[in-house]
Amino acid sequence: MPQVTAAEISRMAGVSRATVSNWRRRHADFPSPSGGTETSPAYDLDAVRSWLSGRGQLPAETPAEDLRAALRERPERADPTRLLPLVLAAHRLDPGHLDRVLELPDEDLIRRATDLVGDAATYGGDEAPVLRTLLRCVRVDGALVAADILAERGTDDSTTTGTYRTPAEVADLMADLLLSRDRRFPSDVYDPACGIGGLLAAAARHGARRLYGQDLLPAQAVQAATRLGLQHRNAKADIRSGDSLRDDAFPSLGAGAILCNPPYGNRDWGQEVLAYDPRWVYGLPPKGEPELAWVQHCLAHLAPGGRAVLLMPPATAERTSGRRIRAELVKSGALRAVMALPAGAAPPPHIGLNLWVLTRTEDESQAAPDTVLFVDAVGPGRQGWESVREAVLSAWSAYEEGVFEAVPSVARAVPVVDLLAGPTDLTPARHVQSVTTAIRPADHMRQVRRKRTELRQAADRLLSATEPGERWTASGKQPQTWRTTAVADLLRGGALTLLRAVPAGRAPTVDSDVEVRAGDVILPELFARPYRARVADSADEGRPLGRQHLLLRPDPQRLDPWFLAGFLSAEENVNAAATGSTIVRVDVRRLQVPVMALPDQQRYGRAFRQVQELREAADAVSRLAEEAADAFGIGLSGGALLPPDEEQP
Repeated sequence: MPQVTAAEISRMAGVSRATVSNWRRRHADFPSPSGGTETSPAYDLDAVRSWLSGRGQLPAETPAEDLRAALRERPERADPTRLLPLVLAAHRLDPGHLDRVLELPDEDLIRRATDLVGDAATYGGDEAPVLRTLLRCVRVDGALVAADILAERGTDDSTTTGTYRTPAEVADLMADLLLSRDRRFPSDVYDPACGIGGLLAAAARHGARRLYGQDLLPAQAVQAATRLGLQHRNAKADIRSGDSLRDDAFPSLGAGAILCNPPYGNRDWGQEVLAYDPRWVYGLPPKGEPELAWVQHCLAHLAPGGRAVLLMPPATAERTSGRRIRAELVKSGALRAVMALPAGAAPPPHIGLNLWVLTRTEDESQAAPDTVLFVDAVGPGRQGWESVREAVLSAWSAYEEGVFEAVPSVARAVPVVDLLAGPTDLTPARHVQSVTTAIRPADHMRQVRRKRTELRQAADRLLSATEPGERWTASGKQPQTWRTTAVADLLRGGALTLLRAVPAGRAPTVDSDVEVRAGDVILPELFARPYRARVADSADEGRPLGRQHLLLRPDPQRLDPWFLAGFLSAEENVNAAATGSTIVRVDVRRLQVPVMALPDQQRYGRAFRQVQELREAADAVSRLAEEAADAFGIGLSGGALLPPDEEQP
């Protein structure tokens, strides 16, 4: 009797695990457990399907859902290390060839699948249904979707703690920090805790051609190799499984660059057996400082002149137990920068992580740098990821080129002697706050005037953005009403296409194979106020769809994108489509759209576009006003500005 876990039910219904838990508590007719354990119960698959169907929560069957069902019915065969090679092999076939394979009888299909993967796996006589379903999913939904579904079963039962996937935008920022002054990217990149390969994929996007990775979980290592093979065929990937600290798969590797998001807080990292390991050049990491073990592991695998960027928990920058190693990293010049990211930029969502930039000098006799760069990309004036990215990259670029000047409350180069004089606390916020002591009055006065000019220009744009509304008229004594249709109906009719980078109820994937086009409508998957759909423009063209976002691609002959985005953002519309309690998601298929002729849609679309321009102008004024006020306040309190002698009107 096939059974499913709560995690699998969440994927079947497209909801979070918290929602499934709420169903179990609140609905007496929810199926009772038929197996599993008290902490991880299992449920009869047919009973769950029937219950979900009765509530309208069971999505329409697709090749992807068929594959999930096939894996649930044969759990003993659902091993991604056996099936993933077939995904990669099928991806390399042209569509016509794959169609011919799908038409083969069961026995021939099994033989052909085994031939395709070579020595990577062999398949048995009773596996024809799951192999056929897998190949159909690759053909219809794409190889990455099939690989992700196999990964769901390969990592659900992981007992590894402190391991998180790196969002694509953070991975790209980390890769950007590896660029040399002449904008060249290292040819070889290593990640000793590679997970499913997100950081290595970012390196490949930037131009790396040799990728080395290791992960503790064999299923994740195979997943990484498969994803890199699917997306980056021009890069040669060598991915292995095992514990990088205890059982280093690349002991002699000296990579040109390293990207790493190491596991956090794992006290059982092997300190007792690795006490005399030659990697601990900067000191034996205490048992409670595993992150400093990963830092030294990375430095040991850097080639001379190489650079490493690690995503680190903030506590590593200040814990007393790690003070001696931090001091050695600073004194030797290995640590070049620490950059604070806002909470929510990467999981865990409630913690603001830090980027550590480390280098290995080409010449040991070379004098160590006399400063360390600190950047605090958190706080007023840095709203949205693009402003965070700009704060980090502009400060690092100027610092590396030797033209860096302190930015009040954002960035500062701190002398090494000052860091070593105290507890070697590497928390960025504690260092950038003292920028005002270095302000030159004339320079600061120029900055204040520039901010005033920018604010006045933004205010003029805001006034211009309000002008179109003067030509609008009231609709009459009563509000307009329209006949509406659900997004689900528009999807079935082909007027819309729905794409997602991260399926609901799933952990975020590192990489998205969905490329945004101008005119796409992008919506957040999670509910938050204000909830707004936005229309992609030319600047978004070719970018990967962000995690926890959905994309609606309208047929331009039938739907205007601005009309669509405007009505999909309506508060009453979003409230009616929101589901869940602890984590609230928006079921985009339930959102309603007025039925209008295309010329009427375009008329409303132009108006919604004007509304968006008004919002953007208002946001710019708010941000610039905050920055101007900060510049005035810092100048006064830091002694760079003098108030007038007498009161002015």
